[in-house]
Amino acid sequence: MTFRSLTLTTVTAAFLALSAAATAQAADADKVKLGFAKCAHCLPMALTPELAKGVEIEAINFNSGNDVLTALVSKSIDMAQVTYLHYITALDKGFDVVAVSGQVNGGSEIVVGKGITLKADDWDGLKKLIAERKEKGEPLRVAASRGNAQDIHMRGALQKHGINVNKDVQFINIPNPSDHAAALQRGEVDVICTVEPFASQIRQTGVGTHFALPYDQAAGNLTNLIVTRSDVIKEHPKAVEATVGSVVALVDKLKSDQTVWVDVINKYTGMDKAVAAEALKNASPDYAIHKDSTLAIATMMRELKYISNDVTAAAEKNLDYTFLEAVTKKPKSELGF
Repeated sequence: MTFRSLTLTTVTAAFLALSAAATAQAADADKVKLGFAKCAHCLPMALTPELAKGVEIEAINFNSGNDVLTALVSKSIDMAQVTYLHYITALDKGFDVVAVSGQVNGGSEIVVGKGITLKADDWDGLKKLIAERKEKGEPLRVAASRGNAQDIHMRGALQKHGINVNKDVQFINIPNPSDHAAALQRGEVDVICTVEPFASQIRQTGVGTHFALPYDQAAGNLTNLIVTRSDVIKEHPKAVEATVGSVVALVDKLKSDQTVWVDVINKYTGMDKAVAAEALKNASPDYAIHKDSTLAIATMMRELKYISNDVTAAAEKNLDYTFLEAVTKKPKSELGF
């Protein structure tokens, strides 16, 4: 082999190696690991891979939003469906999270167990019952999955009606929402704020009855957000935009056809399709990011001593409408800003 041919061979090999590396890098940039939780509103995220264009999405199911957030901040996944509550909590802890889209709101319900005879929305009756139990030394046992949207919805609603969860009742944390029905059935708790489709399951099986939808507080019915990290945005902006595009397509699909929604709930939870359909009566597909309500949630969570810092400035700064604007062709003033 002559020196010239050796040089050409070396250059060619180097070029091919660089090309291969560039191809591999491009392929990596087009792949996104997307985590989502197990609730009626979250499970449609399993449909995003088939709606994706320009990105390969690996949708990964977790038991709860807390698990999804942990996976995101530990860099096990690239993007996550969590809640507005998780977003604020993450900022309070100094984690790097950026909200890039909404998804579905609603899904919270307060139910009471057998033996608790309260009419729907009878808050005066609930306060009277709480006072009677306190006098007996048997505080009312109120449960939720601490850290989930239903927990903060309930705490805010109770506060609105003059009930302090930390002083007036005995709060019981049941981390996995799929355990709520059993806890109520066994009489281990009296009241639960749970998430769909488990709320519908509790009502339809007679384990508990409806008391209230806890939307009379700063968070309203806001629940789900799509978040990522700043390093993912910096290194893979097109993949983030394409993933937001699949979420927007999903929201549009859910608004027009709930059949696929019912099917995916049935697939992941094993629940009857009638229960799944009932759960969707308390659901609102929505890809907007609601800035003013987000800041109100941050303030409410601090007042409830759920977080220790004022994160309102960070909460506004880390709302990134860039991708929603690019996908929907709408200004952020029409996207919740």
